[in-house]
Amino acid sequence: MDCFYAAVEMRENPSLASRPIAVGGGGPRGVVTTCNYEARKFGVRSAMPGFQARALCPQLIFLPVRFDLYRAVSLKIRQIMRDVTPLVEPLSLDEAYLDVTAVSSVRYAWDIAKDLRQRIYDETGLTASAGVASNKMLAKIASDWRKPNGQFAITPGQVLEFMRVLPVRKLWGVGPKTADKLMASGVHTCGDLQALAYSELVGRFGAWGSEMYHLCRGEDDRDVQPHRIRKSLSIENTLVENLSSLASCREVLLQMLPELVSEIREKAADRVIREGFVKVKFSDFARTTCQRATNTPTRETFLELLEQAFVRNPNPVRLIGIGVRFCTGEERLQPPDDQALLPLSYGGQTSSSG
Repeated sequence: MDCFYAAVEMRENPSLASRPIAVGGGGPRGVVTTCNYEARKFGVRSAMPGFQARALCPQLIFLPVRFDLYRAVSLKIRQIMRDVTPLVEPLSLDEAYLDVTAVSSVRYAWDIAKDLRQRIYDETGLTASAGVASNKMLAKIASDWRKPNGQFAITPGQVLEFMRVLPVRKLWGVGPKTADKLMASGVHTCGDLQALAYSELVGRFGAWGSEMYHLCRGEDDRDVQPHRIRKSLSIENTLVENLSSLASCREVLLQMLPELVSEIREKAADRVIREGFVKVKFSDFARTTCQRATNTPTRETFLELLEQAFVRNPNPVRLIGIGVRFCTGEERLQPPDDQALLPLSYGGQTSSSG
């Protein structure tokens, strides 16, 4: 979906359509969750501190996050996708993989994607972009190529040339640290990466080097998994600017909690939580994770775990992640009806299942 949360807000209030808006980030230490394309013209981006967004675009309109609304729209879109194929693997509220192999024996995948996007627009008033390719990695890359409201295909015969000139930072799983390390050694494109021997990549990056050897050639054998059993569920926020104070990190975490609640409700409402955790990555790229065993992690649980993680490294924070791990095997039981899914308080209200 294209700037999903912002698009939903513009649909609800059409007068906002031609004005720069940001969802979230309105508080003194707030962070932009997403923004529309009008705001992006001024340099506003997701995960940007609200004060910085306001400086770039003084006329920016900040709107509160309404995850219950976004989740309801997401469920509608997900149903439209499942009318096309049962093989739908959600990635987030606004993104999913579809395997249309069986359907494409009758119709071209390009036409399936085009009709799907049209139906989403007709039934929700929202635009979507699509990538058509032979595997998940290529489809993900292609889906960003013609945003907003477009689609792009990478045919099997185009893969080698497409990958040869693709910036290495576009590869699935290549984060800033790996990208910087590669570029420092003269590797800027996947073509550059293809020139490195398998043994050299494995020697420098271990198992991930083996993955990159195949990915830079457009090879990805992961299946679309509509019923994957999750061991955990988490969300992350890579910050535009590093944060030096615990108070600023707390503010970011509190803005992330509603999304985590929404993701759990959508993807794992029948699962029993085993523990909550907080992951922090610092400016020196060191990582630390703090966890606590509990079936009902609360707002205070995550704030306390954040504080424990924050004091482990004197450097500023560049990424915050929060999540839960689920019981598995015989422990995986249906929770009783009166068990709160995740009793997190945010925005002066408490979110729970029921």
